[in-house]
Amino acid sequence: MHTDARELEDGTLIEGDLCIVGAGAAGISMALEWAGTSHDVILLEGGGFEVEAQMQDRYRGDIVGQPYFPLNAARLHAFGGTTGHWAGFCAPYDPIDFEEREWVPHSGWPIGREELDPYYQRAHELVELGPYAYDAAYWTQQNPSRKALPLSEEVVRTKMWQFSPPTRFGHAYRDDITEADTIRLYTYANAVEVEANDSVRAVEGIRVKTPNGKAHRVSARRYVLACGAIQNARLLLASNRKAPEGLGNDHDLVGRYFMEHIEMPGAQLVLAEPRPLALYMHTFFETTARGEVALTAEAQRTRAILNGTASLNPGVYDALRGTFQQLTPEWVEQNLQLSPEEMERRRARSRQDTSRQPAFPARRAFKLFTRQEQAPNPHSRVTLTDEADALGMPRVALDWQLTALDKRSMRTFYEVLGQEVGRSGVGRVRLLEWLQDDEAGWPDFVSGGWHHMGTARMHDDPRQGVVDADGKVHGIGNLYVAGSAVYPTAGAANPTLTLIALTLRLSDHLKATAD
Repeated sequence: MHTDARELEDGTLIEGDLCIVGAGAAGISMALEWAGTSHDVILLEGGGFEVEAQMQDRYRGDIVGQPYFPLNAARLHAFGGTTGHWAGFCAPYDPIDFEEREWVPHSGWPIGREELDPYYQRAHELVELGPYAYDAAYWTQQNPSRKALPLSEEVVRTKMWQFSPPTRFGHAYRDDITEADTIRLYTYANAVEVEANDSVRAVEGIRVKTPNGKAHRVSARRYVLACGAIQNARLLLASNRKAPEGLGNDHDLVGRYFMEHIEMPGAQLVLAEPRPLALYMHTFFETTARGEVALTAEAQRTRAILNGTASLNPGVYDALRGTFQQLTPEWVEQNLQLSPEEMERRRARSRQDTSRQPAFPARRAFKLFTRQEQAPNPHSRVTLTDEADALGMPRVALDWQLTALDKRSMRTFYEVLGQEVGRSGVGRVRLLEWLQDDEAGWPDFVSGGWHHMGTARMHDDPRQGVVDADGKVHGIGNLYVAGSAVYPTAGAANPTLTLIALTLRLSDHLKATAD
């Protein structure tokens, strides 16, 4: 059932069993899990069904650290969330990403990769992927023309990606949500405060405001914040009437450890002889799977570096341009969601045989583009500012900070790759000039992947994390956080598949512990 919160009588009390705040990939994935149950689920979405400039403005904030994309362009404030401009890249995190690594301060998850595997398989269905298979050998078997580079398997591996059509949750699951008897979707229902009881041991309600000036209240048994890493932190920090520093922030961790994937040009690969390298090639909306070059877990341990990959793109780098140009208001105001007809065409194409792959000509020169995890850094953070948005909620400031380990890892990655490419006789790797200079800082074309993570990190110890292994906010019995905000480390893979898997795991936990 769907209700426009602007049409409710001012001061309406909305009651249910489970309240999910945010209808993006995490919120919709969780709500779908409760369809057809005996539980009354409330799903709050601050925007409408389409992207609107008025609602996007709520996400506007300050950039005070490393240059970054305008925050009101980096996330979509509408039903379906940022899946509305998602490119569809999917891969599970590697086992090493979950480990505590002595050379990576603040690393280590309270769960391992094996615990997420069954949820990754379930997440595949939601994003319309093929088989849960990420071994390069599997994809070569499907199509023998897709062969990995002949490099030492002890040092270099092929990290596989699969590609969602991409699934636009706002289109794909709108009917499933609005027609479900046990799910009540409220659009234009902006959560502006999580109300704690006097002891700050439980949540009593959510204060909601609409763009037309109405105020409502939601009361439920349990609450899940699924607003995205920046907005989850913002809501927790702004809910400070009973907890002056914000909910879940007894140890000043909410908003800290903001992480991105560092995505930028790193090197050139020139082969000794032309090769098609079809396994590593990608054509948007045509390729079902692609490999990227990565180092093995043992190679990362030996050299004490972060996880990362390099994609191969035909051609050579000439002029390197800054990535964080100011996006125009017109770009932000665009409705970036594809039409339902176009999405169905792409879904039909994605259901074809997994051996399908466009033909790629043999080439010698390839650009190596980095996707690397960022080291967890408590100084990289989201804070509140003195400016308020149209609903009276404090805006945020993003202070994105990188470390020496981030750059050393990237340089070492390409040095090792170059050694292996040369040793095998495959060709040569040449680092770009900015990466050859140990003293130089980050160039103006440093970029992120639009991947926000880490602001409500997961840890068994409340002095080191905001939520526990089940996503429950430490010290608050009925408040949970879903999505990539809970990531202790960023891994090198795009976060969407993992955040959906974690959300399904959280949903199972909530069902198992329901009264």
